[in-house]
Amino acid sequence: QVQLVESGGGLVQAGGSLRLSCAASGRTFSNYYMGWFRQAPGKEREFVAGVNRSGGSTSYADSVKGRFTISRDNAKNTVYLEMNSQKPEDTAVYYCAAGWRSLGMARSAREYDYWGQGTQVTVSS
Repeated sequence: QVQLVESGGGLVQAGGSLRLSCAASGRTFSNYYMGWFRQAPGKEREFVAGVNRSGGSTSYADSVKGRFTISRDNAKNTVYLEMNSQKPEDTAVYYCAAGWRSLGMARSAREYDYWGQGTQVTVSS
């Protein structure tokens, strides 16, 4: 089992920045690729960003590319999502997730095995 706890959400004005953190415990963190997903009211959960086990490879949704940065610190068992130039459409509950079944990383929620409880991000216009 892997336990994931997100933090860092909140209210920010359009154009502002937030950094989300996700602390992992329970198993060897570096054995898992990690991802961030989000879900807005009335919408399906969508992929935001992913990072492989070493942190050397990342992937982003087109809607956040160039604005968001995912990173991980395996010594601290933590994955981060730096969000810049935020837009009202970034408003959602953000979830971090851990997976082990793929070789690199994954963009599909089905490839992730463990999920955090989510943290709310609200971007005002």
